[in-house]
Amino acid sequence: MSARSLDGTATATRIRAELADRIARFTAAAGRPPALGIVLAGDDPASQIYVSNKLRTAGEAGCRAELFRLPADASLDDTLAVVARLNADEAFDGILVQSPLPKGMGRDAEQRVFDAVSPAKDVDGFHAQNVGLLVQKRARLVACTPSGVMQLLAREGIALAGKRAVVIGRSDIVGKPMALLLLHQDATVTICHSRTPDVAALASEADILVAAVGRPAYVTPAYVKPGATVIDVGINRVDDAALVANWYPEGHPRRLQFEKKRTLVIGDVYPAVWAVAGAVTPVPGGVGPLTIAMLLANTVTAAEARAGLLSAD
Repeated sequence: MSARSLDGTATATRIRAELADRIARFTAAAGRPPALGIVLAGDDPASQIYVSNKLRTAGEAGCRAELFRLPADASLDDTLAVVARLNADEAFDGILVQSPLPKGMGRDAEQRVFDAVSPAKDVDGFHAQNVGLLVQKRARLVACTPSGVMQLLAREGIALAGKRAVVIGRSDIVGKPMALLLLHQDATVTICHSRTPDVAALASEADILVAAVGRPAYVTPAYVKPGATVIDVGINRVDDAALVANWYPEGHPRRLQFEKKRTLVIGDVYPAVWAVAGAVTPVPGGVGPLTIAMLLANTVTAAEARAGLLSAD
């Protein structure tokens, strides 16, 4: 068996194209495009790449996106002050604070920042109010990665009602909202985490398996039911030649890529899973592009709601 590749890049392109009319209508009605403020604290290289992609995607779609940078030694109060200014600025419809924040801000910094963002501008879907609405199946602004996965599953014709779904990972950003969204579509959902005994046994019963643990090649074929749909949320950068040689045979395109660049981005799913599963999201080109597309969708939704252009729930 060779799994079908679930093309997140193509789906993200379609989502962005479908937003074009909504962006044009909002711009005509409001006299300005939907606007997103992105706060970036520190100099994490991966974060800078992610932010650059978000700024470019928003601009290409006809939205306004502005970056607010803070140095690595900025305090939590500095970050909260920027968020407060964006909350009060009627010219901005959405606010995104790029994770991770510098460690010097403290262990609870991210939660305090998420709580400080106005729920109406919370395009990440992390505010407690929006999470509570998600629990009740009433949220307009939902975490971007899980909502992107749901778009992909729907558009690829993957049935969820009555299916067994297993989510490996319980983060507030991916695991928990992913489980709720699957539950809302009538899947029977199990969440596995670091204290779950025999994760492989539970995972191997899943029709839909979502891997969101942040560990390269964690999900081996033993975790996968033959024919299952496997969603690989992980994005891990690997520079260990021995690991890459173990994952890919000599001459494999991904091994050649590693030999050229001496680094490789791989997901949480072991490459051999493709021989067992029915469908898999590739890394890169799977979930990542969907996250940015849904950020854009959330920004447009927030703009429409703030302008009174959406009907009340």
